[in-house]
Amino acid sequence: MAKSDIWNRELSWLNFNRRVLEEAANPDNPLLERGKFISICSSNLDEFFMVRVGSLARAAMAGDKKKDPSGLTAREQLDAIFPAVQEQVARQYELLNTEYLPALADAGIHFQRMDALDKEQREWLSHFFDESVQPLLTPRAIDDRRPFPLLSARVLHLALLLPANIRGGAPRMALLHVPTSLPRVTMLPMGRGKARGVLLEDVIAHYAHRMFGKTHPLAVMPFRITRNTDFIYNDSDADALITEMKKNLKKRKWGRVLRLEVPLGSDPRLLTRIKKYLDVAEEGVFTLPGPLNLDFFMKQISSLPGFDDLRFQPFTPRVDERFKQEGSIFRVIRGGDILLNHPYDSFDPVVRFIREAADDPNVMAIKQTLYRVSGKSPIVAALIRAGQQGKQVTVLVEVRARFDEENNINWCQALEKAGCHVFYGVPKLKTHSKITLVVRKEPDGLRRYVHLATGNYNDVTAKLYTDMGLMTCDDIIGRDAGNFFNMVTGYDETMEMEKLVSAPTFLRKRIKRLIKREIEHAEAGLPAAITAKINALVDPKIIKLLYKAADAGVEIDLIVRGICCLKTDGRENLRVRSIVGRLLEHTRAFVFENGGEKEVYLSSADWMPRNLDKRVELMFPIEDPALQNRIIASLQDELNDNMKAWEMKKSGKYKRVKREEPLLNSQEARILGPAEIAAPVE
Repeated sequence: MAKSDIWNRELSWLNFNRRVLEEAANPDNPLLERGKFISICSSNLDEFFMVRVGSLARAAMAGDKKKDPSGLTAREQLDAIFPAVQEQVARQYELLNTEYLPALADAGIHFQRMDALDKEQREWLSHFFDESVQPLLTPRAIDDRRPFPLLSARVLHLALLLPANIRGGAPRMALLHVPTSLPRVTMLPMGRGKARGVLLEDVIAHYAHRMFGKTHPLAVMPFRITRNTDFIYNDSDADALITEMKKNLKKRKWGRVLRLEVPLGSDPRLLTRIKKYLDVAEEGVFTLPGPLNLDFFMKQISSLPGFDDLRFQPFTPRVDERFKQEGSIFRVIRGGDILLNHPYDSFDPVVRFIREAADDPNVMAIKQTLYRVSGKSPIVAALIRAGQQGKQVTVLVEVRARFDEENNINWCQALEKAGCHVFYGVPKLKTHSKITLVVRKEPDGLRRYVHLATGNYNDVTAKLYTDMGLMTCDDIIGRDAGNFFNMVTGYDETMEMEKLVSAPTFLRKRIKRLIKREIEHAEAGLPAAITAKINALVDPKIIKLLYKAADAGVEIDLIVRGICCLKTDGRENLRVRSIVGRLLEHTRAFVFENGGEKEVYLSSADWMPRNLDKRVELMFPIEDPALQNRIIASLQDELNDNMKAWEMKKSGKYKRVKREEPLLNSQEARILGPAEIAAPVE
């Protein structure tokens, strides 16, 4: 396959982040929700630099000439990435300054400059600084006797240029850390509009002279850095894994500076010195025409009281009527497979499943994989309680889940203290599967109850991410689930199961077999189609096979939220779209036409080399016709969405789907739709 047949994954990701950003300009979104997309764009770029750019920078510095599937070396990718990011950030601040801030002002939310405050406001801020801010500040002088400190990443700092302390001497320099314990925007109790605020860094800069013996700084420059957090570590030894991860967490504090953000108009004397001290490449310097770090729109402004009309209408997730009946959840599951589509369907039944298992005296064992859980997880609390009660509790916690490592390590220790059998992951493989097995003693013997899902056991993100899950007591799936846990706790991934399909050994093979079957059906004149919903499509081998299927006449619809390295190249039967809405699309669902006998699957895995070859993943079938219809109808809604959907063009760029009556926002339709009712499927 020619390397030009694949888009570069990093540039494709930037294309996705641009779609996120454009939701900030979408008038369909309430005003304060638009600000969230500005914040998400910023936080996405932070992680992109910390991980993806960090990895490429390390490879480029090592002189690595290896080319990626798109044909670019690490250095060539960086040469393309930095201008693309600069262009995206320019668009972000254009939206902020010309559209969003004026719209906020029209709605009564004002960001005020220090020089525009009246006497009463200045007096209030002066008192606020003395009482609430200055006690938290620690000036740090920088000179030949005091070296430049190790600065934290992704927080604001102020560089101050102070007059020389001797006649004819050079100006001095000092640093201040902007406290993260205070709100980024200081809200004023008086003035025009419904809400008035001043950025905290502006308040500190204005009154900074009070910390230097009334010496007024010659210049003040806010700045922010992003470090490389992508480190190589040894994960082949399970016993040493926790030690390795703790070392890795410490390394993040001193990773190489990849990006320096400063405001437009920064004093060149300060900028020159900061660039030198941080040893940041010129390409990594971003000069921004507005505030640094725009996450305060998400963290603070979006939740300002008194502006409910500027937010999405909240909704209450549905609860299946079967869960409202008296009796245990195990009786409900025995009545038939249950499909949950979060957050439209409540996550509470999943929590209830674990809680009842913990407290039911007939439950003999609980086994579960955990990848990302919330800081106050009710699921982990239930597992701890089950362990304390003497139940056989086995938990595989993936301590290498990026940016959740410390949280997961803490949960591991709490689970172990409760008497649970804790596994820290499979050597050399991240465990990304989402599965719970409950073994219960019943009159006719032991019965296995299983929950499988596309998303994490996280009660917080379950309200923000779309995911699907299955509750079942199918005998074969229960037996497969038992074998799966035997494999991962015994570190043996070679056992093929009857219904569940695991990576890294079998999932790639099964996906290839399913696609090839569609090719055979197309060539035989039978109905042949593939509908796949995933977060990312990167794997070159799968992409090559999809090209072959499209050329054979298979109708292919791909709903890919983020990275998509596949090119449509004008193939009318190969279509790619992306849904970006108020909820983050996270479901992985697949429908294979199979000559008219449709097969439907859900999975924890995207079609990426890391998921198929380097992770423990699961794909599972949905066999109940009614549940199949619900999934197919859900996917069809997304293929018909003409309000939140983007479609890939031949150029690789995405364009909003043309709006035509009837208008359909697939997410809002599901929010408003009834529970357990599937649209007709032709």
